Amino acid sequence: MTHEPKDNMMAKNIKPMSRRRALLGGGAALTGAAALASPAIAQGAPQTIRMATSWPEGLGGLADSAARVAEAINTGSNGRLNVEIYWAGSLVPPLGVHDAASNGEIEMYHSAEYYFQGKHRGFNFFTTVPLGLTSVEQAAWLKFGGGQALWDELNAGYGVKGLAVGGTGVQMGGWFNKPITSKEDFEGLTMRMPGLGAQVISRMGANAVVLPGGGIVEALFEGTIDATEWVGPYNDLQFGFQKLLSTYIYPGFHEPGTMASVGMNLDFWNSLSDVDRALIETVTEAELTNHTADYYGNNGLALVQLLAESGVQPTRLPDDVWNELARVSFEVTASVAEDDDMGRRIVESYDSYRALVGSAGPISQAEYLARRGAEDLFAEV
Repeated sequence: MTHEPKDNMMAKNIKPMSRRRALLGGGAALTGAAALASPAIAQGAPQTIRMATSWPEGLGGLADSAARVAEAINTGSNGRLNVEIYWAGSLVPPLGVHDAASNGEIEMYHSAEYYFQGKHRGFNFFTTVPLGLTSVEQAAWLKFGGGQALWDELNAGYGVKGLAVGGTGVQMGGWFNKPITSKEDFEGLTMRMPGLGAQVISRMGANAVVLPGGGIVEALFEGTIDATEWVGPYNDLQFGFQKLLSTYIYPGFHEPGTMASVGMNLDFWNSLSDVDRALIETVTEAELTNHTADYYGNNGLALVQLLAESGVQPTRLPDDVWNELARVSFEVTASVAEDDDMGRRIVESYDSYRALVGSAGPISQAEYLARRGAEDLFAEV
């Protein structure tokens, strides 16, 4: 890690994070985070925490969340802890952060658990699953429906501790190089999509490709994918998808409440004092609100900008296509229960909670949003 003069480090630290800065090169870390601990260094060297992310530096929402978590831990610990951020690929591969935390190569990551479904498909449920819980419902299941205990049990087998740090809301259906008017339009389509959603579109005849965020635009330019999804308008506008693909579909079936996560090497987590574990839990609790609010607000603002400035005209997914995607989605998510006992217990807990909270949703939230005029924005396009 390259060391810089302390004055330069402090100057970097106090500047707001720019969403347009170039990607961090090589193995460099966010040294500004370390500077936050400097007033207390005289009391003893801080404990360094290497945080690797799955996101490129400057990505609004997700990268901002990682930076807030690091800063809050450093400040709240009064210099005992020093989180250094390594952006996607600068220390470990973007989708390899769970492995790195598991083997002790890093102490912490900021990512999304469904990237790790190759280890166990149950990890999907701690990010999102097709036709699943919304962001608020997901947080409720984790905290009050037994979800966190199941997550801890699953992760313990890999030597990792995970905590939720915020959802992105109901995602858009994605960007396509052609209209989607029937289920047959998925046949032969190569689309970037992770998680169980990828298994759904594969059953529909598509070729699903998992790519980290930093590789999507290049894949579109090279023509190796025909379509992509990535969160929603907030990040879509940043990536410039509206300049590359013409068809913008809504709503998304695949990710109704995508939850980002902070994961830690379990031995590291257990070695912390009760005070420092409580601090990290408090920081992630706060970020659960900040991250979710960031996406709910900025997705709306970005969609207005896409409509006004880029001429984007979102296309509603036809009911018969939605119904087929929903049918396959329930089959795919249910199949996780057949993998092993861990998968069965996760699915049973998740489905029970979805049924519980879903009984009130149509009566209150859905009707309220419809009558408030949630679709008026599209009616004027």
